[in-house]
Amino acid sequence: MTGDNIAPEMNGFQAFFESWLSEQDQHLQDLIIASKQHQKRAADDDDRVLLSSLVERVVKHYEQYYNKKSQWAKQDVLRMLSPPWRSSLEDAFLWIGGWRPSMAFHLLYSKSGLQLEASFAELMRGLRLSTGDLGDLSHCQLTMVDKVQRRTIEDEKHLSEKMAKLQETLADATLVELAHEATEMMRNNEVHEGGADDHMERVESTLASKEEGLEKILHKADDLRMKTLRNITQILSPLQAVHFLIAAAELHLRVHDWGKKKDALSN
Repeated sequence: MTGDNIAPEMNGFQAFFESWLSEQDQHLQDLIIASKQHQKRAADDDDRVLLSSLVERVVKHYEQYYNKKSQWAKQDVLRMLSPPWRSSLEDAFLWIGGWRPSMAFHLLYSKSGLQLEASFAELMRGLRLSTGDLGDLSHCQLTMVDKVQRRTIEDEKHLSEKMAKLQETLADATLVELAHEATEMMRNNEVHEGGADDHMERVESTLASKEEGLEKILHKADDLRMKTLRNITQILSPLQAVHFLIAAAELHLRVHDWGKKKDALSN
């Protein structure tokens, strides 16, 4: 679906999203530069302050996205749950309108393993000291991450169950009856008569309550996403948080690009 097919009121969010992606790419470049500047030297207090400031700026950028998303969800929660400005590849991996919070831990462990592996040869020769990246996660940090991960998975499971229960209500007696009435009206060629307007009002009224439920669940899911991001970055050192945010931005931006290219080839 292209931007021309999106309702006019949604074009505003699409424009915001595209601008937000450009800003995320700029933040990615800033993060990479910061990581390279601190790659071969231990960070002093001033360095840590600068890195912490950069991490906070990037995290607040994510908060900006979710705040704006929450505002637009009040107008059209259905499109926010299935955003037409995202690719089919991204859609296939959505969880309640966004990334699955537990995926952040998988990302952390993957990047940690890759960075540890990259310096393994030096480590075996006894040449490698602490680099301060994600390959240097301490036992204490890993314990804290594991605790947060377990709590996040429980919260995620709870929201998935709430969504499942809400989805099941699509087949409740009210909508089943309305669907039957609509079918009978179509069979009897009554769709253009006065009764059809009253029927659609009842349909809209019934669906409105379900959309309200969807909005609440989406808001909680986005809150959990943001909470997970903050929890992880707070456990990490400033430099480690920089490396984590680099991995997160790279994955998000490249999957978006790959998905758009795949969609273009399919059309």
